Amino acid sequence: MHVLLIEDDQSIANGICLGLSAQGAVIDQVGNVSQAKVMLKQHLFDAAILDLNLPDADGLTLLRWLRSQQNPIPVLILTARDSIDDKVAGLHCGADDYLLKPFDLRELMARLQALLRRHQSRPTHALTHGNIQYDPIACQAYLDGIEVNLSRREQALLHTLLSNPKRVFSTEQLKDALYGTLDDIESNALNVHIFNLRKKLGSGVIDTVRGLGYRLGDKAGAI
Repeated sequence: MHVLLIEDDQSIANGICLGLSAQGAVIDQVGNVSQAKVMLKQHLFDAAILDLNLPDADGLTLLRWLRSQQNPIPVLILTARDSIDDKVAGLHCGADDYLLKPFDLRELMARLQALLRRHQSRPTHALTHGNIQYDPIACQAYLDGIEVNLSRREQALLHTLLSNPKRVFSTEQLKDALYGTLDDIESNALNVHIFNLRKKLGSGVIDTVRGLGYRLGDKAGAI
C-alpha cells in the first residue's frame, strides 16, 4: 500500500509514518497543499490521508481540486474538526472516510484497508494479463491458475505494471512505487525484484524498453 500523508504537524506525521510502515505500508509525507499537488501529479498512490488545517490552504480545497482532476484515489480525512457540518462538507467534497484526532493507529490502518477493498472491488479487483492474474485484496498472484508466492515488493511491482499495462515506467518511477521516498535502498534492488518476477512468472512478464525503462510484457507468463 503506497499512501500519501498530507499533514503539517510533524509529530503526528512521524507517528503515522512509523506506525503504518511497521504494517508494511509505504508512506510519502508532505505538509501543505502545494506540495501535495506536485506529488499527486507525479506519483501513483493507493490512498491519501488528508488533514484539513494546512498552512497554505484548507484541505477541502485540495480535495475539490483532486476530484476535479478525475482522480479516484481513496481519501481519508484526518482532522480535529468534529462538527457534523465539517464531516458533511468533507464527504460532499469527495472524501471516502473521516477520522477524528486523536485516533488509534490500528483504527487508521483498518480504515485504510477497508477503503482499498471498496475501491479495488469496483467493479472487480482482480487484474489479469494473459495467463497471469493478481488479486490486490487477497495479495495473491496466479500463473495458469496456480498460486505463485511473491514477496511484498514483488507484489507491488506486479500491481503497478498490471494497473498500467501500456505505460513505460522509468527506473525512478518504479522505485517510487515500491519504496516511496526511502533513501536507504540498494542500487540494484529494483533489478533484483524484476529478475525474481521474471523467474517466477516467466521472462516475458516484464519488457525492458531500452533507454526508457520497463513495461508489462506482451508475452505475459512466457518462458
